Amino acid sequence: MAKVTVLGINGRIGQEVAKAFVTAGWQVTGMGRGNRARLAGVNFVEGDAGNQADIRGASAGADVVVNALNLPYDKWDKGRAEEQLANVLAALKGSGVTLMFPGNIYNFSADQVVLKPDTPFRPEKDKGEIRVRMEKQLEAASRDGLQVIILRTADFYAPGATQSNFDLALMARIKSNMLQYPGKFDVGHSWAYLPDVGRAYVKLADVRRSLGRFERFHFRGHYATGHELVEAIQQALPQRAKVTLVPWGLLRVLGLFVPVIREVIKMNYLWAVPHRLEDRRLDEILGPDFDTPFEEAVMRTTRSYLPAVDSEVRTAQTA
Repeated sequence: MAKVTVLGINGRIGQEVAKAFVTAGWQVTGMGRGNRARLAGVNFVEGDAGNQADIRGASAGADVVVNALNLPYDKWDKGRAEEQLANVLAALKGSGVTLMFPGNIYNFSADQVVLKPDTPFRPEKDKGEIRVRMEKQLEAASRDGLQVIILRTADFYAPGATQSNFDLALMARIKSNMLQYPGKFDVGHSWAYLPDVGRAYVKLADVRRSLGRFERFHFRGHYATGHELVEAIQQALPQRAKVTLVPWGLLRVLGLFVPVIREVIKMNYLWAVPHRLEDRRLDEILGPDFDTPFEEAVMRTTRSYLPAVDSEVRTAQTA
């Protein structure tokens, strides 16, 4: 039986990737500081991402390691994100495992609309510069014994997922029957439905031996304008909600005092430009009709935030 270790098992990516590998019949180990996720079929190992011995212990015997570790949004600077990744790479050096890493679209500028695996990096903000440096670290590690696969995705959403733009922006006031959209309604935006992303990791892991030492893939996901997304959400609600815009002006004021909000504001240019991910090679690996249909994915996600139907949705997920 193939073995995978997921570092950062309690995070959004970590949980969905682990569930997908369990479903696919892999032996799954998840490392975290505490077992908050409590996922069926996952062997939990307590460990600190800053401790190389913990990482080596959790990854012992693994064929694949998924680095789903992520620092708080306002803690990436001062070299901390690169240091965390360097620690993982040092712990895995000489193991010969395949390391899988979640990329994002921060590496690109506002005027780079269609994003393919060979699209050159032109980071717009400091967070993008950090991510470019991290991918250079990964590329260097691939020349030193590791196989590295980067799977780049856009904004996440999934039933019950927290700390995402879907729940923090769109659904922030849904209990008052209000939707808040963060950008321009007529501009397209790319979304990655996390259960599909998890299955994409499994697909790539399954074909890893046919891949190169260093690979980048772009997950197409769902691309929709603000109008299309809001309408899909409305269709999932028991009654139509009032639609407003995220109050960026107020958030800018709050950002003077709250570091996390300040960092979020830096990246809000992503809501004004129509970034779209494309990757024919990954499409061929995943096969036709791979993605959950957009309306179904939005319905499942939306209803998970509604108390009246939350238990029904969660029951359907585990059935």
